[in-house]
This record gives sequence, C-alpha cells and structure tokens, in this order.
Amino acid sequence: MVSPNYTIRTMSRDEINIAIDWAAFEGWNPGLHDIDCFYAADPEGFLVGELNHEPIATISAVKYGETFGFVGFYIVKPEYRGQGYGIQIWNAGLKRLSARNIGLDGVVAQQNNYKKSGFELAYRNIRYEGLSGGIQSENPEVIDLSRLPFDAVEAYDRSFFPGNRTQFLKSWLNQPESIALGIMQKGKLAGYGMVRACRSGYKVGPLFADSPELAEALFMSLKAAIKPGKPLYLDVPEMNREAVALAEKHQMKLVFETARMYTGIFPDLPLNRLFGVTSFELG
Repeated sequence: MVSPNYTIRTMSRDEINIAIDWAAFEGWNPGLHDIDCFYAADPEGFLVGELNHEPIATISAVKYGETFGFVGFYIVKPEYRGQGYGIQIWNAGLKRLSARNIGLDGVVAQQNNYKKSGFELAYRNIRYEGLSGGIQSENPEVIDLSRLPFDAVEAYDRSFFPGNRTQFLKSWLNQPESIALGIMQKGKLAGYGMVRACRSGYKVGPLFADSPELAEALFMSLKAAIKPGKPLYLDVPEMNREAVALAEKHQMKLVFETARMYTGIFPDLPLNRLFGVTSFELG
C-alpha cells in the first residue's frame, strides 16, 4: 500500500543527478556530462517520487515540440519496488505527455507492462561494445562538425527525430569530453556523429549518414579520435542491417537491448540512415 507521505514533484537541474546516478547503478552507463543536455531539452521534464522526503522513484517525461514526448529514467529504488510507488510516478509522467505520441526505450522484460499503458513495439535497439582506437578514415571530407553553422547540422538532424530538439542538440554537440564530426558530399552535409565520455568508456551517438560507407568513415574517425583501448559503445536499430554489420565488422559484441515503443503511429524515421541512437534516455 502506498504511503500517504509519498509525493511526486519536478526535479531541479541538480536533482537530475539522482536519476543519472541510479541509471548508472542499473548498468545503463550514462554520459559524464549528460545532465546539462537533458535539462536543456525540457527543464520541467524530470520527476521524483519522495517518501517522507526521501527520493525513491524517478522518471523523465520530456516534451519535444507540440506533438512528441519521450519517457526515460523510470527507476524505483529496489527496496520500494512492487509497492505501488512506481506506477504512480509512471502515471504522472504519462499525464504530463498526454495527447502526444510518446516513445520509450524500455528493457525487454517490461514490454508487456508498457503495452498495458498503450505502447506498441516498433523495433529493437541493440547496444554493442567494442574498443576505442584504430585507424582514422582516409575520407578527406570528414570534418570537425563545429566548422558548420548549427542551422545546417540541425536541418540534417531534423529527419531523424520526431520532434523539435533544438535546445537539446545545441547542448549535446557542445558538451565537454566529446568529439563531433561531419562528413560532406558535393558541399553538403551527408552525415554526422559524436562520441562522448561515459561512466565506463565512451559512447558513439548519434551516428547518422546517407550511406553505410559514410557511416563507417565517421565511425572509424570517432573511435580513433579518443584514447585507445577503452570500452566503446554503439546503440543501433536492429532493423538497420547495415548498422548491425558495421558493429560486427569492428568486432563489437552485443551486450544489451531495448524495446523502442510508441503510443501512437510509429514515426517515419529513415532507419536505413540511422546507424547510432542519440540516447536511450531521451530518444
């Protein structure tokens, strides 16, 4: 039975670290500097459930534009699970995103529970682990992404995401301990990717490109640009067979998977050009 002393409220910017720390404990390996990016996406989008003023549950329910939202960081402290606290903060998160199409990357074991809330499976995302280092791509059109106007990068990014994420993207591409690269064709951006420092090693994400060859050139350059021999992660949509092949070609091993689910019509995203998910937590 849920105690009457259980309350749910919006987190402050610094309190988002609670959710990030819990995510790290669950093995989700968040980035070292994700907090500012997540807060920039939607300052009101992070909720905490408190029992007698002790945080025991978290969820993010982030709004993008006017029609899309994404749920993440749905975590209840282990000793309080199965007592009704989780479903209350879950419902509060969904209420905040009511009338929107809502997406999530959930652990596979929870798929049936998410279906009860109206979510349907679109596809699986697969996390691969390998090692940093290697040889830079010889493609001369791989450039530092900062050489391009932000508007050009955002315009390219727009087709890969169902809602407006301008503020998030500005922060994401400029976070510390990260490298962002683009690749050009005929004077236009034909792909970009980023690698950032995480609690363990590094993650590549996003990784978007107009062809598998361009994606590999970016991936090689990103993994070679950081300290060699560190754990390196890439999250790919399983439906993109070329993305799976890229990970396997570079001796990466499957370590984790999620169920990408939506409450509404599945967004028409170019999964054949989506080689690396930006973030399981925020989509």
